[in-house]
Amino acid sequence: MARPPNISWTGDARGHLQLLDQRELPARVVVLTLTDPVAVFEAIKTLSVRGAPAIGIAAAYGMVLASVKICDRAPDVPTARDQLNQMGDYLKSSRPTAVNLAWAVDRVIRVVQAGELQSPSQIPARVLAEARAIHAEDAAMCGAIARHGVGFIRAGAGVLTHCNTGYLAAGGEGTAGAIIYEAHRRGTVFRVYADETRPLLQGARLTAWELQQENIPVTLITDSSAALVMSQGKIQVAIVGADRIAANGDTANKIGTYSVATLAAAHGIPFVVAAPSSTFDLSLEDGSQIPIEERSALEITHGFGRQTGPDGISVYNPAFDVTPARLIHAIVTEHGVISPVNRPNIRAILFNTQSAGAH
Repeated sequence: MARPPNISWTGDARGHLQLLDQRELPARVVVLTLTDPVAVFEAIKTLSVRGAPAIGIAAAYGMVLASVKICDRAPDVPTARDQLNQMGDYLKSSRPTAVNLAWAVDRVIRVVQAGELQSPSQIPARVLAEARAIHAEDAAMCGAIARHGVGFIRAGAGVLTHCNTGYLAAGGEGTAGAIIYEAHRRGTVFRVYADETRPLLQGARLTAWELQQENIPVTLITDSSAALVMSQGKIQVAIVGADRIAANGDTANKIGTYSVATLAAAHGIPFVVAAPSSTFDLSLEDGSQIPIEERSALEITHGFGRQTGPDGISVYNPAFDVTPARLIHAIVTEHGVISPVNRPNIRAILFNTQSAGAH
């Protein structure tokens, strides 16, 4: 079955952005057509588009939509640049944890700030070219991550994954999901165990659906089943994605990931993170500095439209948690595998220097 594109741009700089609405899966395939940056903000905020690489790409295209509206009105280039900076800050505020979002917007801003421009009318085409480059580069990074990480999936293995890290979450085939796709293409026989991923069930609604479409053997389990499944010897490796990685390797990912890593350590199972280099935030010393998004209490008390919590109950609903580097067996990037996970090896891979531990 052909995959419906999760992110696509149609036309020139005055074109439009199309997003596969992930809120509707797996029951319906709905494509949104967006022509306004405010609509892109809402799509990111409400999880119509999600996954760290994907929201960065969507925000870059959102800047294209913004540039057209701004540059049609701006009297001069400095005014247009200032207003684009403000729109960039607005888009970045949609979700604070995933660093790819800010990275992509800032990259677009730098292109607009650099070089000589005679008129605001020159800006939209420049912004679109950069957004397309970000999209294409992410697709290439997904392929490289897959090739570097495929060796972690052995014949007969059970692979535990959490949340969604396949093509729905990226510009290509994903991060951890791309590794799974690559192993399947190479003829490796294995089974994926997909955590449901409470409270929004991205594992159930998205990952299980994706893998089923690709005819990859997948079993859906509740989050609370992970320990039992590990103890039964059904899991040989856990592979997840990431939304932000600090300089020491501490990794923020979907809430529940820290639990999976802790259980994997208790059962002697390698816990592997797959992420592009854009997910690293070397300005943060460790995971304690990663901002953690908190989402609406209604996601827990009234999930998917049905009340499941008492009226007036106090709710804590963080969208992410942080897994300490000491629990991570390896981080797979487009540049190679970081193992053991520590500062020197991270810098060795990201900056292509030499270190005995990075390979």
